[in-house]
Amino acid sequence: MWLGLEPRGSATFPSACFCASTVFMRKQTVLAKKKRGPAPTGIGVQVVVRMQPAPLAALDDWLAKQDDNPSRAEAIRRLVELGLTVKSAARPTAKAAARAAELAAKAIDKHADMSAPSAERESRKNRLLKGPSVFWDVRKGM
Repeated sequence: MWLGLEPRGSATFPSACFCASTVFMRKQTVLAKKKRGPAPTGIGVQVVVRMQPAPLAALDDWLAKQDDNPSRAEAIRRLVELGLTVKSAARPTAKAAARAAELAAKAIDKHADMSAPSAERESRKNRLLKGPSVFWDVRKGM
């Protein structure tokens, strides 16, 4: 039995420790790291939406009524498209604004203080019809 206790300069190796046969290993393949989520389509921009429980429950109720069981993302896409196709309310015309001012003037006249002089009543009435100055820029389109 060999214990490796030979003198230092000895260059003899036991035959059991040295093997001249070469073992070739198969080439290792590098696997791509798996990505989370559905496969990217490359079309469109991803938009993330955070919803509170009440609107989310309303969305789920709307989903339950659909025949084709769309996902939440598809339901949000459909509802956004519906919202964008609806026409916004038209601004009142000049004729409608004049009629509203006339009705307001009549209502103010009914509640006017008759003990005040007529000039003071007209001043108060004009101030009420004109409205606060902070709303003037909003009403310019009317």
